[in-house]
Amino acid sequence: MIRVREVTHRYGDRVVLDSIDVELTERRIGIVGANGSGKSTFARLLNGLVIPTHGRVEVDGFDTRTHGREVRRRVGFVFTDPEAQVVMPTVAEDVALGLRRLGLPRAEVAQRVSQTLTRFGLAEYADHPAHLLSGGQLQLLALASVLVTEPRTLVCDEPTTLLDLRNARMVTELLASLPQQVILVTHHLDLLAGFERVLVLHEGRVVADAGASEAVAFYRRLVA
Repeated sequence: MIRVREVTHRYGDRVVLDSIDVELTERRIGIVGANGSGKSTFARLLNGLVIPTHGRVEVDGFDTRTHGREVRRRVGFVFTDPEAQVVMPTVAEDVALGLRRLGLPRAEVAQRVSQTLTRFGLAEYADHPAHLLSGGQLQLLALASVLVTEPRTLVCDEPTTLLDLRNARMVTELLASLPQQVILVTHHLDLLAGFERVLVLHEGRVVADAGASEAVAFYRRLVA
């Protein structure tokens, strides 16, 4: 369970999030809002990439302020631009990085890397320079490098924004198939069909919190 308790966050004098208090328990949760609404900052709070100015965020009882390592083992994060996330020279090395940080034996790391590359259709690219992959392949690699560590929750900040339609559909179908809780920040409202819950952020506050159809309808009226 992720609990966001009376969280306010500022960048300098600018209030980005204002008194947000929610519990996130559903398997599929969407986050929508106009540019500048605070949704990306909210997403980064959930695994400790951002620490709130006031209030607290807890994941399974662990406070992101004081137990960042435990939180990040439970909550993985995928950025809009995979170039910001893929850091190792080759595809296999990038997938292995998170496992090595966990201190796993070399044989187990190799086995899990091989299984993950096969699962994501990247096995033939194991020794390929990571940054020479296509946009869609790079996003798959970013997802694979997070999911290989088996987090309970995956937070995705607009993962299809930089992709063409075919690759966006591929990533969307992959996210839909995951057993993990998925929290998806997106401008593509059609991706939220079937989501159990959608939060609408506006000027740093949650202004709607409902099922996908009701929340998306509210958001369309808000921006009309």
